Amino acid sequence: MTSKNAEGPDAPTSGGEAVPGLVPAPRGLTWGPPGQEPFRLGEATVISAAPGTEGVARRLRATVGAATGLPLADATEGTEAADGTAAPRVELALDAALAPEAYRLAVDAGAVRITGGSAAGLFWGTQTFRQLLGPGAFRRAPLAPGRTWDVPAVVVEDEPRFSWRGLMLDVSRHFLPKDDVLRYLDLLAAHKLNVFHFHLTDDQGWRIEIKRHPRLTEAASWRSRTKYGHRASELWDETPHGGHYTQDDIREIVAYAAERHIRVVPEIDIPGHAQAAISAYPELGNTDVIDTTALSVWDNWGISPNVLAPTDNTLRFYEGVFEELLELFPAETSPFIHVGGDECLKDQWKESPAAQARIAELGLKDEDELQSWFIRHFDTWLTARGRRLIGWDEILEGGLPEGAAVSSWRGYAGGIAAAEAGHDVVMCPEQQVYLDHRQDGGPDEPMPIGYVRTLEDVYRFEPVPPGLSEEAAGHILGTQGNVWTEVMQNRSRVDYQVFPRLAALAEVAWTPLPAPADRDFGAFEERMTDHYARLDALGVDYRPPGGPLPRQQRPGVLGRPIEGAPPVV
Repeated sequence: MTSKNAEGPDAPTSGGEAVPGLVPAPRGLTWGPPGQEPFRLGEATVISAAPGTEGVARRLRATVGAATGLPLADATEGTEAADGTAAPRVELALDAALAPEAYRLAVDAGAVRITGGSAAGLFWGTQTFRQLLGPGAFRRAPLAPGRTWDVPAVVVEDEPRFSWRGLMLDVSRHFLPKDDVLRYLDLLAAHKLNVFHFHLTDDQGWRIEIKRHPRLTEAASWRSRTKYGHRASELWDETPHGGHYTQDDIREIVAYAAERHIRVVPEIDIPGHAQAAISAYPELGNTDVIDTTALSVWDNWGISPNVLAPTDNTLRFYEGVFEELLELFPAETSPFIHVGGDECLKDQWKESPAAQARIAELGLKDEDELQSWFIRHFDTWLTARGRRLIGWDEILEGGLPEGAAVSSWRGYAGGIAAAEAGHDVVMCPEQQVYLDHRQDGGPDEPMPIGYVRTLEDVYRFEPVPPGLSEEAAGHILGTQGNVWTEVMQNRSRVDYQVFPRLAALAEVAWTPLPAPADRDFGAFEERMTDHYARLDALGVDYRPPGGPLPRQQRPGVLGRPIEGAPPVV
């Protein structure tokens, strides 16, 4: 027996057959010598689920069972094959000696044994099992009933590098129906990603039902028209755009995520990016500066100057929002609540007598400290209710409450400062992992935004910046890709921007890779050959390696490409 380290695995073989390229690569994989019999999944195969693994067994039966057309009966219903020998089985078990998200998968001719440190680790092990079965295991119905399903004899021992492996999806700029959100949770699970950052509110639309404030969905969830392309574009889509998730929709999304061991981080933006909310409830805005009753849900892109007024009424209003939010996103699934805190233009506060009076009343130095006061209020409020506040790195300005965490988006610098100060950090710098940025410099990229970030660029992204102290590095929770949807009008456009790059980010987040320059991107590309077939089976409208298909192009629609290599800041 030989083994390969997953830092740059070749395509292993078993019995002369290539083992499908696993993405993300596992920490360790050992396979049998030529001639060793594979495990054959068939009508007689049963699932043996130890206590605590029943939920994973249900998911395995729902996915692999649907794809293969096999019953995968419970072992208690019949444990012997027709000839009296032990039935081939998939054994699911837990082992507290393993790390919570770690798993061990061992395959021989008689059984597939998957053991996890927790139900989450076990679930990740079943995702590897699906990959070993081949791309057909990712379909919703069998292509050829009665075909054989062989799994090569391998042993995989694996656990993730980071505890936070995520995707941020903006459904405010362009609304995605509930079923599209559920589909993205399936795609996260297939890549062993465990955090779904749900960006629910912004200037261009409010997407979650709040029963005590009904106009947030009656009025603030719809805009009359939408800029088509970058904000400098002269094109408009005159179709009213909007939508929202009912509270039952949210409960379903959260439960669906929990079944897949995905945490949901809801985001409600304060005190900036709030024009949609102000348009529905004008008293939330700076009424002594502008006529807030004239505001509508914003139909353009960029940073709106219309921000929340720092009044007691505003605090009580958003406390009511968060009270309903906490009920919809329970602590076991959503320990973090994201409050935005980014791009809050302070011009209205500078001009507002009421805002200036509040600064004086609180003994604050300036408008930055006024924003910090706003964030601190909700940090205290959330902490008292057993939750942790997280915000974009602007919340560092004016002082950051102890216990608050930071999403470092403007580069590494905010994350470095936060980590060195003892705050937990999610590294998601715009220059590296904003998946709305274009994937190629060619003329056919649809609505090209930002720097070129190729599949290889994302694969060489390193979440822990060099020079960080060991103690500070321990505060890097992990990483996530961010998907801002100004120029993504539907699911296909989101797919195009997200994939295949999310597969590279998943490996960065899961696998302990070498330094960026030493990573074997060629080996990753080889494994992606298998993975593209999985994405095809899942119906993902990804960007092909050779460039966009004609239907994926958007000729004549203005973007905002930025030339050159992105700065490391």
